Amino acid sequence: MKAKDSIRQIKGIGEKSEKLFARLGITTAEELLAFYPRQYDIFTPVQPVASVREGDTVIIEGSFATRPRMASVRSLKILSCKFRDASGQIPVCWFNMPYLLRSLKMGMRYLLRGTVAMKNGTLQLVQPKILTKEEYANQLGKLQPVYPLTAGLTNHAVTKAVASALQEYEFETDFLPLDIRKKYNLMAHKKAVKTIHFPENRQAYADARRRLVFEEFFLFSLALHYMKQGKQSKPSEYVISAGEKTEQLIQALPFRLTEGQQRAWFDIEADFASGFVMNRLIQGDVGSGKTVVAMLALLAAAQNGYQAAIMVPTEVLAMQHYEELEKYFVPLGIRAALLIGSMTAAEKREIIGRIASHQVDVVVGTHTLIQEKVQYDQLALVVTDEQHRFGVKQRERFAGKGKNPHMLVMSATPIPRTLAIILYGDLDVSVIDVLPSDRLPIKNCAVGTSYRPQAYRFMEKQVAQGHQAYIICPMVEESENTEAENVIDYTDSIRKVLSPSVRVEFLHGKMKAREKNEIMSAFVRGEIDILVSTTVIEVGVNVPNATVMMIENAERFGLAQLHQLRGRVGRGTAQSYCIFMSGNTSKETMERLQILENSNDGFYVAKQDLTLRGPGDLFGIRQSGELYFKLADIYQDAQELQQANEAAVLFTREEIVLFCKKYQSLRQKMESYTGEVIL
Repeated sequence: MKAKDSIRQIKGIGEKSEKLFARLGITTAEELLAFYPRQYDIFTPVQPVASVREGDTVIIEGSFATRPRMASVRSLKILSCKFRDASGQIPVCWFNMPYLLRSLKMGMRYLLRGTVAMKNGTLQLVQPKILTKEEYANQLGKLQPVYPLTAGLTNHAVTKAVASALQEYEFETDFLPLDIRKKYNLMAHKKAVKTIHFPENRQAYADARRRLVFEEFFLFSLALHYMKQGKQSKPSEYVISAGEKTEQLIQALPFRLTEGQQRAWFDIEADFASGFVMNRLIQGDVGSGKTVVAMLALLAAAQNGYQAAIMVPTEVLAMQHYEELEKYFVPLGIRAALLIGSMTAAEKREIIGRIASHQVDVVVGTHTLIQEKVQYDQLALVVTDEQHRFGVKQRERFAGKGKNPHMLVMSATPIPRTLAIILYGDLDVSVIDVLPSDRLPIKNCAVGTSYRPQAYRFMEKQVAQGHQAYIICPMVEESENTEAENVIDYTDSIRKVLSPSVRVEFLHGKMKAREKNEIMSAFVRGEIDILVSTTVIEVGVNVPNATVMMIENAERFGLAQLHQLRGRVGRGTAQSYCIFMSGNTSKETMERLQILENSNDGFYVAKQDLTLRGPGDLFGIRQSGELYFKLADIYQDAQELQQANEAAVLFTREEIVLFCKKYQSLRQKMESYTGEVIL
C-alpha cells in the first residue's frame, strides 16, 4: 500500500466502515497509520480486594460471597452480587448480561477485570470481564492500543485495520538523516510507527513515541527556520509614534497598567519606532491584561493615519472586544468596525466597503478578516488573539493583507520562555507576568465525586447571590454516548437536582456556530445561570459575573488545560472558585490536582506538573492540544523540543528546499506549517 491509497483497500473495510473512518478524518493509509492510540490498556497483576481505589481498573481473584441476583430497573437488567478474597469483599454488577446468571457458580474461583466506581458511598466493580487463567497470563503487562472513536466504530475495528495496513504499507526512506538519529539515539521511522500502535512493553512505547515526537518538533522547527531565513528584519513602511491619544487612553482606564503591561507596551513602542517590521509575541497568563496592551497598539496605528485589525477565534469574543474598543475609541475619534461570519451578506458588504475606503480605522473579527474579499487601505498592524488557536499559516495570510504590516500575536498558554522562543521562532517575546491588582485569587479545591451534592448546593447559593457558574462536562469515552448526548444528559440530570429557578443550558462542539454564539451571548448577558459545556468555552470569553467553575473528571485533563479552563472565572471583582472533581482519588492523581489547588500561576503550574510527572510518564493526556502537534507535548517533551530545534537550525534554506524535493510527505507538512509553496 502507498501513502495516498484509500483505506477501502484494507481487508475488512467496506463502504460503511469507510464513512465511519472518514468522520475521524481518515481516508488514506497514511492517515490511518498517523492515527495514534490515545492511551493503552494494560493488564496489571492481581491485587487484593481491600486495596482497590475509586477510578482504578483492577484485576481481582476470588469467589462469590453472595449468590448473583437479577433485578430490572426500567430497561436495564442488572446482575449483582458480592465478590471476596482473603482481604475483604466488594459488590459487583453487570448490566444487560442476564445469561451470566446461569454460568456463575458459587464456590468457584474467578478472575475479574473491571473499573472501580463509587455508588452510594460504597466502592463497587462495574461490568467486569471474566478472564481465563490463560487470557490473564498472555496479556499481563502488555499494552493494548485504545483509539479515539466515533459512534458505530469499535476499538477492535480500528486495531484490526491498523494491523492490516502495517502488513501491506510501503514506508518511504527515513527522512531523518542517520547522523541526527545516531546523535539523539532515535529509532527508525518505520519501526516507530509499528511500535506506537503495538508496543511490546512500556520502554518500547517510550522509545517509539520519542522518535515520533522528535519528528514533529523537527519538522515544525525546520519550517520556522525556513521562514525566518526568508524574511530576517524587513524595513517597515509604517513608522508609528505613540501620541497623546494613547496617553489619554491609559488615563481613561479604570486601573493602572501593571509593570508587565508597561514593559510589553514599551517593547511595542520601540518596535514601532525602529523602522523595521515588528513580529512580537505577548505571552501572559490567563487574565493578565494582554488585550489592553493590544488596544494601545491598535490605537497608536490608527492615530498615525493607518488601519489596524485584530483577529480572534470566536464570534462571541470578537463582539466582546468590539464593544470594549468602542467604549474607549469613540471619545478619541477612532472608528472601529466588527466583521464576523454570522453577519448577513448585506452587512458584510457594507463593512467591507467601509474598510476598503478607509472609513474604518480598526477592524475586529474572526477568520473572516482574512477572506479574499476583504481589502484594507494602509494596513499597518495585525493582531491575533489566543495565538494557540491559529496556525502559522493563518497568521501569514493575515499579514499578507497588507504590505509587510507590523504583527502582534498574543498567547495565554503558559509556556516557559526558553520554549516560547523556539515555538515562536520568528517572533520576539514579551512576557506579562503580573496579574491586575484588583483581581482576587481564585479559591480552588480538588475533591472526589462524593463532594458533588455539596458543589451543586454551593453553585445554587452563588446563583442566588446573582452570580453565574460553569460546569465542564465529563470527557466522552468510547463506550459512552456522543459528546452532544453526554452534555445534554448531564444537563437534564442537574436540572432535576437544582432548584427550578436556576436557569441551566448546555454548549458543545457539535452545535452550529450560530447556536453556540446565541448560547454564549445569552450567558454573557446573564440570561443563563449555569452553563454546562465541553472544553469549547476554553477560549477567552470574558464573563466577569461568573464566579464558579466545576470541572468533572478533572484527572483526565492536563494541568495546563485545566488552568486555561479555570481562567474563565475570577475575571471580576467578586471572589471566584474552581472545583476540580476527580473520578480517581488515588494519591498520585490528587497530588497532581493539588498543584492547581495551591497556585493560580500558570507558569508555576506547568513547571510543577512537568517535575511531578517527569518526561518518562507519558501515559497521560496531552496538555498542549492546540499547538500544532499530534503526539508531542511541549511540557513533558521539552527536552525533545530543544534537541529537534538544535538539529533543525543547522540546515540552510537551500538544504531545506532540497530536503522537501526528496520527501514529498515531508514537503506537505512543511508547507502546511509555513503557508507557502516550498520551491
